[in-house]
Amino acid sequence: MRTVKPSRKASSSLDKFLMIWNLKPQSRAFRFVGHVEAVNSVQFSPDGQLLASASQDRTVRLWVPCIHGESSVLKAHTAAVRSVNFSHDGHFLVTASNDKSIKMWSVHRQRLLFSLSQHTHWVRCAKFSPDGRLIASCSEDKTVRIWDTTNKVCVDSFTDYEGFANFVDFNPSGTCVVSAGANHTVKLWDIRMNKLLQHYKVHRAEVNCVSFHPSGNYIITAASDGTLKIMDLLEGRLIYTLHGHKGPVLSVAFSKGGEKFASGGADSQVLLWNTNFDAFNRKEVLKHHLRRTHTDDPPHLLDIYPRSPHPHNVKSQSIEISPNFDVTDLQTLDPPVIDIGSSSSFSSPATNKGLIPVPELIYSQYHQIYPYL
Repeated sequence: MRTVKPSRKASSSLDKFLMIWNLKPQSRAFRFVGHVEAVNSVQFSPDGQLLASASQDRTVRLWVPCIHGESSVLKAHTAAVRSVNFSHDGHFLVTASNDKSIKMWSVHRQRLLFSLSQHTHWVRCAKFSPDGRLIASCSEDKTVRIWDTTNKVCVDSFTDYEGFANFVDFNPSGTCVVSAGANHTVKLWDIRMNKLLQHYKVHRAEVNCVSFHPSGNYIITAASDGTLKIMDLLEGRLIYTLHGHKGPVLSVAFSKGGEKFASGGADSQVLLWNTNFDAFNRKEVLKHHLRRTHTDDPPHLLDIYPRSPHPHNVKSQSIEISPNFDVTDLQTLDPPVIDIGSSSSFSSPATNKGLIPVPELIYSQYHQIYPYL
């Protein structure tokens, strides 16, 4: 699972399909058929008019996400394509591959613009900054690199000798990048000062994916220990541990407005959760956080000059949530699934009495999710 729109979400899978799940009652689900091997990554364009997918079959596809969906194939990579990401304006696409390269594409012209090739091992993920001027990438060469899209050069590099990152992304303001590590860690780097801001080691297994809340104040992580965890970046601490998947959690993404998030796991399930962050007056939440922003320790995301990286470990005040699965289960044939083939192509959870209520599982769907290998 890679992308969540207000009324639908998309998932990718080792079953060679990508799915669009419509969240309205009695609506249909679409299964897009075209890739010949596992689909590793999928994302909606910012306007929702296109869907991009990356596959083990070495190709990238652009789909029109409707019942009359068409697709075009982009070929340039010489090995499995790990990730795909649209620029904020939807004009460009960046892909990362096991051929050790990052490639940037024109969406409208459907052509390769250039390649970035300084990584020395498989590139697991590449993402645009919010303004599109930078690309962040992570590789099994144990580096996270920042690239200038105008000059096509690497302008910064962060090295982690303890392991490599499975996933990387920019925060909503574009000032920091987060990396999800195979060594069980999540790290937040300030790219303006080339400095590690926060370091979380709250999972017991490798972290596969991270998603920023649109406010930039929270991240949610998905890990192979079977849990999702929500960190408050302003307070610098773990606040929730979510249980629901039976096995590794491979992907997670907030919706555009942040009111929901979806997770996908090796248990073939796609789960949809209510965030519930907006249950209280937003000004009161911000006022609460501002009191913490100017304390002496630990350094926080909004500190202008944090003195040193601050490690964060599991704390007893974090809340564990195990849903009772009293949710809609779409393993059944309702709603119907419509196959869209390449032939039509063109080239009751507990409540929290604190300031922020607990996330709530509201939807369950079955679809084999592709694990990062």
